[in-house]
Formats: sequence, structure tokens, C-alpha cells
Amino acid sequence: MKIGILREGKTPPDKRVVLTPKQCVEVKHKYPKLELVVQPSPIRKFLDTEYTALGIQIQEDLSDCDVLIGVKEVLKKDLIAEKTYFFFSHTIKEQSYNRYLLRKMLELNIRMVDYEALTDVNGKRLVGFGRYAGIIGCYNGFLAYGKRTGKFNLKRAYKCEDRKEMESELKKIKLPNIKIIITGSGRVSKGVLELLNIIGVKEVSKKDFLNNNFEEAVFVRLTTMDYNTRIDGTEDSKTDFYANPKEYQSDFMKYAKLSDFFIAGHYYAAYSPYLFTRKDAKSLDFKIRTIVDISCDVDGPIASTIRTSSITDPIYGYNPVTESVDVFNKEEVISVVAIDNLPCELPKDASEDFGHEMIKHVLPCLLGEDVDEVIARATICKKGKLTENYSYLQNYVDG
Repeated sequence: MKIGILREGKTPPDKRVVLTPKQCVEVKHKYPKLELVVQPSPIRKFLDTEYTALGIQIQEDLSDCDVLIGVKEVLKKDLIAEKTYFFFSHTIKEQSYNRYLLRKMLELNIRMVDYEALTDVNGKRLVGFGRYAGIIGCYNGFLAYGKRTGKFNLKRAYKCEDRKEMESELKKIKLPNIKIIITGSGRVSKGVLELLNIIGVKEVSKKDFLNNNFEEAVFVRLTTMDYNTRIDGTEDSKTDFYANPKEYQSDFMKYAKLSDFFIAGHYYAAYSPYLFTRKDAKSLDFKIRTIVDISCDVDGPIASTIRTSSITDPIYGYNPVTESVDVFNKEEVISVVAIDNLPCELPKDASEDFGHEMIKHVLPCLLGEDVDEVIARATICKKGKLTENYSYLQNYVDG
């Protein structure tokens, strides 16, 4: 088999890569019969010369490769017929902006394997950039809090060379006795926790968070059933919630009235209740004034996310009264960070983390025996047709 590592072609430019130069060497040592080449790129965080210095071939024309792997969607004009592709296609939720991309892949008889759909037998995702979304999202939250309050000023994450330099900035953080909420239990929230532990913020129980005052900054970690209750007041459970999300309502306000800072790292499922609404945000009980929405669902479960922000302009203000954008550091305005491509801020570290997961979980299935059908389950289309698991996308493809 011959694998080609694609350069990223989307705008704005993405400096990440699936395998770093050292990881390419590791893969070739592990699979000596494998051919591995890298498409040249002027924007990639790892230079072409860093690959060639380690004996990895740079090759512009990848038409002789069997498998092509990238990070983001490949431009339609760059697709090569009859090939196997790995990338984040952003089609499995019927995203309208990629309908024609999927249609083109079907026309070209491409086998499309989506990273988002690569799971183990229990449905747990095997690769992703969620950890670094959590790490960088948390950092940007403190950047916003520092700017809002004037207590400290952090260097932008994307201007740091790597995570080590970014972490050195954390020494500037001086926190009063604020209360912080984080939501989620997956990769994103674990990334958030990594940074909170480095900063030295103390974790407290839900009971203590709701009932006690503290002389230092603290945080509480909330999962799905901590802020969702059945509308009819009967006994709730996670199983019942996932089966009947419309029967539930949010109980998030009991935390929002006691908190200053919210880092949203949870996954939002269809038909689940919103964490807080625009009406909730208008309430005098709603005390949160800095919010990082890592999931970044516009007009979704977090009412203050009325648009995305960007890596170069990460903070905007949400005015609960006017329900519109305002100056972010006004007392009555909520400071919002809602960046939808957070891992791009630390492309070197995020690439290394992703590549490690690829080598551990995915390449053995691609290059060896895939007894659990990991690759098959993540294959969206092949030979000009949608696979059985993704046949629901037919109407989406047809428009």
C-alpha cells in the first residue's frame, strides 16, 4: 500500500497535519512494506525539509497512492477518482455546505472514511482534536476573563510556538474567589481539566458549589444528568434521557446564579433541552459573565452563542437585553469565546496528539486485520454508493 499525506487546501489556512515527520518515521519502521509520501505545503507547521531530513519523500502528484489522508475537507477540484480518502468530511450531519463534496465523491467512486465515524465496538470515538479544543478553549476563556476584568493579559495562543510556551503564560493568571462551571465528560472536557489543573484551580463537589462560599477560585464539573430533569418530575436517568430527550428540561440555572465563568465542553444531542435560553440570560439571577462555548453551536443550547468568533478576534460581547453583539467588557454584557477551529491555534501539538491516536488506533486496522470493522463502520461511501450505515444521506445528496 502507498499512503499520501495531503496538504490542507481550505481557507482560512490550516497548519495541522495527520502525521508529523517523526511519526512518519515511526510508521515506516512499524510497517516496512508501506510506502509513505507527503505532499509539499507552504503553510504546514512542519516544513517540507523536516520530512526530507528524516528520509520521508515529498511528492506533489499523489495519483499513484492508494490512500490519501488529510485533516479537513479536500477541495472538490483536488479529488482523485477511485481513491480511498480519510478526512473530516462534515457530511454525516447533513451539513448543507458539503452536499456537493459528497456528491462529487460519489461521482468519482471514492471510498470516503470519516474520522468522526471511527469508533470502537462500544461506539467510542478513536481519533479527534477534542482534547486540544478543550485545552485551547480553556486558555482562551482565561484570556477573555483577564481582558474583561483587567486583572491580567495573556498572549494569544496562536502566537505561541507550542503548548509549552502557552503554558508559561498561565503564570500571569491571578484569580479572585470566582466559581467556574465546566460541562462534559469526553475529550474536550478532559482537555479543559488538564489546563485547570496546571493553573491550580480547585475542584469542588456539586453540593459544595451550590451551598458554600470559598476564599479561592473553584470549579465544578457537570455531566448530562446534573443539569437535566424530567418535565413531569418523575425519576430521571441517563438511559431515559437519551431515549426521550424531549421529556426533559434544563436545570442549569441553579448553577448559573452562583457562577462567574462557564466553559462548555459537552456534546449537544438533537432534541436535548437548551442549557439556558435568551430569556434565562435576561434574568437577574443569571450571574455568568464569561462563557467559552467550545462546541460552538450557533443559536443552539447556549443562548449567548449568536455567532462564531475567530482565532484573531476571539471575544465578542452578548447583550442579554438586546440579544445582540455588544462591547464585551460592559458590566451587563456576557463576554463570549466561540471559536469553531480551536486546535488550529496550536497546530504542532494538536497534530502530534492526533497522529499518536492514528498510529495507535487506526493504522493497525487499515494496514492489518480489521476484525472489529472499524474502517467499514466509518466508510461513508464507496464504489459510487452510500454505505448501508449512511444510506440516510441519500435525500441530502439528492438535494
